[in-house]
Amino acid sequence: MKLKWVVLIALVSLTVSRMNFGSSTTSTREIDEVLKKTVLDDQDFEIIDDFLARAIGDLVNTRDLASIARFRAVILSKKRNEDNQYSNKFSESSLLYISEGFEKAKSLRPQERQTIVVMNLLILIDGLEDIRLLSLPIAQLSNENTTVRYWAVRCLTNPVIVKKLNSDDASDMDLMQNIAEQLKQQIGKSSPEILNLIAGFAATINIPEGDELLLQIADKRIKEYADWTVKYEIMDSAILKYLEGKISASSGSSKADFAQRFGQLYSYAIQRYVKGDEILNETQKRHLITVLIETESKCISKLLSTQSTIKRAIERGDMNALMSEHDSLLGKGSIPGRLASKLNFKYGKDSDSASPLTLPEAP
Repeated sequence: MKLKWVVLIALVSLTVSRMNFGSSTTSTREIDEVLKKTVLDDQDFEIIDDFLARAIGDLVNTRDLASIARFRAVILSKKRNEDNQYSNKFSESSLLYISEGFEKAKSLRPQERQTIVVMNLLILIDGLEDIRLLSLPIAQLSNENTTVRYWAVRCLTNPVIVKKLNSDDASDMDLMQNIAEQLKQQIGKSSPEILNLIAGFAATINIPEGDELLLQIADKRIKEYADWTVKYEIMDSAILKYLEGKISASSGSSKADFAQRFGQLYSYAIQRYVKGDEILNETQKRHLITVLIETESKCISKLLSTQSTIKRAIERGDMNALMSEHDSLLGKGSIPGRLASKLNFKYGKDSDSASPLTLPEAP
């Protein structure tokens, strides 16, 4: 995925972070006075509402990217994380005017301008880290633009949001289940960057749907390795780490499910590195090396007492030694590897094989 707008917005944001907010046409003087108060009245609520109406309106109506980023920064500088009158009103008005912003964006032309506005509203939501706003990015998951969907998923998988959703509040639990179901529908059509966000969410939410999400993502990556269509291999370092965490925290059939995916995905990564030596580019090779070495160091070392055999084989460029360690660790033919023996799992669709599937030859 070409995240050209993501990079552009990030660069503009860095510039804006060094700017004086006073240069914005959105005045902050009145809301700054409200922020000093501990008890608010109706006039204070009107000031909060007016500030957000003008600031979000300016963001939607402005064409200049630097100005858009400045309005975002001004709004975010006025958010507060306390549970009080100010924060509640700020949240209520944010929902109202950001919703209006999305509606107005639908009529903007050309399409590129509409995309920029929608994306910036999502970036704003991501920065606000407010559970009450999550219905807005959920609605954008059906957007045809990949970068818009990226930011929608990023809003929903924001670590601060996930921490809030993991509370004991029943309504938050329902929302988390809804988000998990919505993200499940994204797996088949998502880029590696989006999948990586969903995997992080799946690994940290405290509901069974998270386990299902992570297994489905692992299955997708395994299939892409088998088809030789996999992209951005370096993300599998994170996927394998998430799977290892689930192995360590699970028991019974769930533990076996995670271990099976871990073993097959790691096996395919090793086999791809060996079989793709003459067809993979240098970036792909570097990414695979990172996956193999980091997984051995951060995951295998926790699951088994091992030395850095894979790392040494790669450093020597010894493919035979690398595959020998692969077979010892993960299994070959009817002989199970150390990992399967320790974790008591088998490979294959019907879980009846002692060794991982062999990666087909590269097309």
